[in-house]
Amino acid sequence: MIKEKITIIGGGASGFFAAINIALNNPEIEIEILEKSTKLLSKVKISGGGRCNVTHNCPDNNLLTLNYPRGNKELKQLFALYNVTDTITWFEKQGIKLKIEEDGRMFPYSNDSQSIIDCFLNLTKKLKIKITTQCEVFAIKQNLNSFEIKTNKGIVISNKIICCIGGHYNSGHYQFIKNIGHTIKEPIPSLFTFNLNKHLINKSLQGISVNNVEIKLNNFNLKSNGAMLITHWGFSGPAILKLSAFAAKELANCNYSTNFTINWLGGLRLTEIETLIFDLQKNKLNALPYSNPLNNLPKRLWEFLCSQAQINNDITLGSIPKKQLIKLAEIIYRNEFAMHGKTTFKEEFVTCGGVDLKEIDFKTMQSKLIPNLFFCGEVIDVDGVTGGFNFQNAWSTAWVCAMACA
Repeated sequence: MIKEKITIIGGGASGFFAAINIALNNPEIEIEILEKSTKLLSKVKISGGGRCNVTHNCPDNNLLTLNYPRGNKELKQLFALYNVTDTITWFEKQGIKLKIEEDGRMFPYSNDSQSIIDCFLNLTKKLKIKITTQCEVFAIKQNLNSFEIKTNKGIVISNKIICCIGGHYNSGHYQFIKNIGHTIKEPIPSLFTFNLNKHLINKSLQGISVNNVEIKLNNFNLKSNGAMLITHWGFSGPAILKLSAFAAKELANCNYSTNFTINWLGGLRLTEIETLIFDLQKNKLNALPYSNPLNNLPKRLWEFLCSQAQINNDITLGSIPKKQLIKLAEIIYRNEFAMHGKTTFKEEFVTCGGVDLKEIDFKTMQSKLIPNLFFCGEVIDVDGVTGGFNFQNAWSTAWVCAMACA
């Protein structure tokens, strides 16, 4: 009896997860992973600063889908089949317990991505899954009961194909998928920092982080809350990265040049900030302003904001005119900046775009156009914010795909 063969194109997180789960559920199937480069599981290696942010502590599927700017509707049915709790259980069964950090991110207790990589490599070896590196796919041809996969190492014959080549900025990477009839949504960057053009704040405050700010894109009616980091080139941190994901298309269309505002006290209204400042003045009439940051704002940031309101440190808080305090409140509430370009994380990049979701059955991750062709991971037009959500998409799509194939 001839064995059924499944070929997986892409040696990343979703590719390995799909291969392993097929083999665990049906050891009779022959499985081969084709990887274009010499590196396997490269994003797993560098994720979370080398610790691997496996998933996010969000067992509520409705809340979980809110972290995906694209694909959230489709992921609802997917997460009903395989979610965060399932991911945690799966890794625990393999001897890898995950820990939860304050912000909800989940990492292996080893704090080392190598433990995830070793787990996958050991399982592929144990399950006799073939891995071929430096194998680039050029074309796929569908026959009656099989596919011919044209590569730089010859033709690979397969009954089923799982395509999980990840996200790419260059649309040329998706050409062989387009050639077999699928629509590719133009890939553009997601998850990037906002650059400023030689702004004073970057010279004087680089390295400062603020626990909770609200950032608004003035022209697109989009906003984000969370922690933010001031860098020597602009702004980074969770709040910026989240906004960059949800505004990926809008920011690409304006060539990453637009105005935005920061509320340095998160979601507080202007009247609430004014009240806090007036209370500070009332309670510390004889104190110097720079020594008394409002609401635990970082001291250097507070000094910067006071200087923007033309408040000097050589007079007491009680001597500052009401007009200046109102101006300070307005700056804290609506501090304006101009974005001039972006910076992406070169190896941890995430893209918006990929295979059109309308052409995929999310109950199986099978193509609606070509039977026995499956997709999982970032190759499809799904992307999440930072914090383990993109890996959860990889695990869920790969598992559903594996069950359909096995």
